[in-house]
Amino acid sequence: MKKLNKPEFRKTLTRQQHRRNRRIRCLCTAAVLALSLCTALTVPAFATGNGNVAGVVEETWKAAAAQIKTVVNNVLFPALDMILTVAFFGKVAMSYFDYKKHGQFEWTGPVILFACLVFCLIAPTYIWKIVGI
Repeated sequence: MKKLNKPEFRKTLTRQQHRRNRRIRCLCTAAVLALSLCTALTVPAFATGNGNVAGVVEETWKAAAAQIKTVVNNVLFPALDMILTVAFFGKVAMSYFDYKKHGQFEWTGPVILFACLVFCLIAPTYIWKIVGI
């Protein structure tokens, strides 16, 4: 009996193609594994026995409101104040150099930054009345 050769329509793959195919298989396997783990380990969140989602959100907001207010007052507003102060003095300096060069002082930039700085400095006194905390 005569030994049969490989069919002619079949093409041999190069080493690069084998590596690429292996990478694709590994990525697909990892994606399927991650998706199945996410699906298997997902725990549904239930509001309460009667399904009152709005009540749970309100309770969570009431519990976290004091912490949010403290963080915003002690971290966010001082950081914004510092950024606006640096930008204001930088803009005043640049406007002064432009004044020395061209003979005309441009007030628009410094005035806008100063207004933003004042707004940000006094915001903690009234912002919580608006929000309702």
